[in-house]
Amino acid sequence: MTSHRSLALAALLGLLLVGCGEAATDQPVRITEDERAYGAEQHVALLAEFGGAYQAEEARYVATIGERMASAAGLEGQCSFTLVNSDVVNAFAVPGCFIYVTRGLVAIVGSEAELASVLGHELGHIAARHAQRQERRSLWRRLGVIAVGLSGSERLTRLAGRAAQFFTLRYSRGQEYAADDHGIRYLQHAGYDVHAAAAMLAALGRQERYMSARAGRDSARGIPEWALSHPLTQHRIDRAGATADATGLADDALPENTDAYLSEIDGLLYGDDPEQGFVTGRRFAHPVMRVTFEAPPGFTLTNSPQTIRLQGPGGIVGEFGGGALPPGGLDRYAELLAQQTAGDVPAEVAAAERTAVNGTQAVLLQMRLAVRQGTVPVAIAVYDGGDGQAYHMVVISPPADANAAPVLALIRSFRRLSAAEAAQLRPRIVRVVQVGPADTASTLISRMADSTPAALFELLNGKSAGQPLRPGERVKLVTYDEES
Repeated sequence: MTSHRSLALAALLGLLLVGCGEAATDQPVRITEDERAYGAEQHVALLAEFGGAYQAEEARYVATIGERMASAAGLEGQCSFTLVNSDVVNAFAVPGCFIYVTRGLVAIVGSEAELASVLGHELGHIAARHAQRQERRSLWRRLGVIAVGLSGSERLTRLAGRAAQFFTLRYSRGQEYAADDHGIRYLQHAGYDVHAAAAMLAALGRQERYMSARAGRDSARGIPEWALSHPLTQHRIDRAGATADATGLADDALPENTDAYLSEIDGLLYGDDPEQGFVTGRRFAHPVMRVTFEAPPGFTLTNSPQTIRLQGPGGIVGEFGGGALPPGGLDRYAELLAQQTAGDVPAEVAAAERTAVNGTQAVLLQMRLAVRQGTVPVAIAVYDGGDGQAYHMVVISPPADANAAPVLALIRSFRRLSAAEAAQLRPRIVRVVQVGPADTASTLISRMADSTPAALFELLNGKSAGQPLRPGERVKLVTYDEES
């Protein structure tokens, strides 16, 4: 870690003048009953939407560190900490002190202290009630999302405004600095290395470079990347280092608990959960359902336990899901889905077709909904999944119908996977290994199960292929789960 003495005075002043008139002292913070009730209500919906809770030992580990940091923040016993089953690199907080961190983020930090700094940062947002302040200013709140114009349709409202409240939220620079300062102070009070905050931000910087190295292969993910809602700059990293210097504590004067962290995450699921299927760039494939589809260029796919969310150029949104076939088969399923989609909005079925899509029986509907902004095209496709099941796509386009061709290409990309194709879809895990006398970064990189192994190795360990490794040190690899 690097010292930043030149910014130390400014950081010290920042500790005294946190944010916009926020107190720098850590007096006990009381979460109100209204806030707690609000957070509890959001909790179930958020988990259903963005991957669910990851139920493993790592979840207990996150909660233990979280409570330690909450006590340091004056929030002892008032917060809930959840490890989200998503490979997106993110952490976020909901009023009521509901703190969420994804397994994707847990995988890329380098120590327990770095993980604690993430949780401390989110606790800083809670203590300063930043979400409530931003919510009042939010453009989504003022405009009511597109859902105002689509009132009467629960499905359209959900597709149009899904998670806008918190996951399109961008904190201001002042709020981010304030949360950084709070978090570093909490690290000190909790007994962690205060310089871990700058190291954590540097790890997030490596994540940005890794995503660029993948050239967008996996850019479509569940929750927006951490840096999208928590703007990350080199100045911010330097500032965090200077704030740590201003405490007077030397680097590593307090523990980072790196070995404990590495032991805890050994075996952590990495990438997509096979029970939710695999999103690889614009392609979705599910090894159990044995289905796949690929979206045209310009589309992104987002995995969740219930649906695959679709976003396309020009404001196209949609979902891929499934369910049991009702009496009446595919036609009745399509009819019920159309009714649920339209709700009370005046709707016209412009076209209906019984066809085969890549050998699978399907019903395709083209609907037009009359809303305040004009006529909204909605494409519905229902596919026979066999064994009494069906799969479906619902795709909503902007009022202009210029995107009909890519929507049709998306719908017609659906097909069944062969047994051989399904067998190739295997889960990956983080495997912590000890560097042997003959090991080099290059030999360890060759063991990585990834299309960009060198970039992933650098992301996880902060070491490039050309850097020497010390025999006996422990590093993170990503390999296929041999037990799957």
